[in-house]
Amino acid sequence: MIRGGVGFSNARNPRSAAAEATAAALAQAGIARATGALCFATPAYGAAYPMILRTVASEAGTREVAGCSSMGVIAGETEIESGHALAVLVFGGDESEIRATLFFVPTLRGRAAGVATDVASAVRSKLDKSNLLILFADTYNFEAEATLEALGTELPGVTIAGGGASEDGSIGETFVFCGDTISSNAVSGMLLSGDFELTLANTIACGLIGTAHRVTAARDNIVIELDGRPAYEVFTEAAGPLADDLRRALGYIFVAIPIYENATTIERGEFVVRNIVGASEEHGVIAVAFQPKVGDTIGFVLRDAERSRQDLKATLDDVNDRLAANTPPAFGLYFNCVSRGSGLYNIPGHDSAYIRRALGPIPIAGFFTGFEISSLAEQTSLLQYSGVLALISGKRRTVV
Repeated sequence: MIRGGVGFSNARNPRSAAAEATAAALAQAGIARATGALCFATPAYGAAYPMILRTVASEAGTREVAGCSSMGVIAGETEIESGHALAVLVFGGDESEIRATLFFVPTLRGRAAGVATDVASAVRSKLDKSNLLILFADTYNFEAEATLEALGTELPGVTIAGGGASEDGSIGETFVFCGDTISSNAVSGMLLSGDFELTLANTIACGLIGTAHRVTAARDNIVIELDGRPAYEVFTEAAGPLADDLRRALGYIFVAIPIYENATTIERGEFVVRNIVGASEEHGVIAVAFQPKVGDTIGFVLRDAERSRQDLKATLDDVNDRLAANTPPAFGLYFNCVSRGSGLYNIPGHDSAYIRRALGPIPIAGFFTGFEISSLAEQTSLLQYSGVLALISGKRRTVV
């Protein structure tokens, strides 16, 4: 039987915090020794990250420990977005059900294909019937889209989920963890393999404004025309009153890109979001964080609390339907964009409370991410303004 548990601590002493969180996780899981552990810790512990990881490994009785730095952590219904905070997830089970394999790859810039090859080489021999590649990356150095595309080629059919390590702006670096190694400019993570059920779901804090538009003129990352009209004009119509304060508008209005090539509409669960990085009324253009081509379909989306809440509810309803045929999840992970916390909802612990109310007391740990990674429309995608939920269940056994 697969078992999992989560623990949390905000003790200022890093060794005490790690020991306290790991002990709580082991107790909830009902195990004395873990197969693997994941740890997320805020920058307040920064200098002590190696000590924290060694303590988690020692207390959990496993060398398989991975994780990353995070602006905030998630443990059950607890979400802490500042100060000292540390979350630990432990899991265990029969070796045929679930195993953990660590990976760590340094030096990211300019070598997306090489990074993908190195990750795949570290885990390929451990792949089994069921696989989840949990990936943590230095947000400031990871060439996400190119690396994820290369990973899809290297590890076809393997589900990938995770996120970018984050920080509170105090140090200007993010870190990934592997064993007791701490590094920026690197990726790390853990392959979960064996024979289990995986339920993966994504929710987004943005909803479509109006209809989709066709790019009719573009150059590099500049959208010049949409539907034959100046792109800036179409943007301001979508932004409404927000357009009076361009800086504020760019924090709430984004571009939606359909996942499917040649799509002419934008449907829920079938688009990714990218930032608008500039706009010029004088020139009638907008600048975006990707390179659109003439003929592409794009749309504008608005990030707000109510749209986010409704999408989360719909996502959790879908998860419940998918879980109906499975055994209850043993544990889960939640990778939640830094933009989806109390700054969006004006209350702490919003998403975790909704998840617990919808799914029950599943041990779930996670962190607030710089970006999110998940499967979208059967493609591994770089997500933004999203929450990614991964649930692990034991296989339902037939009694003869």
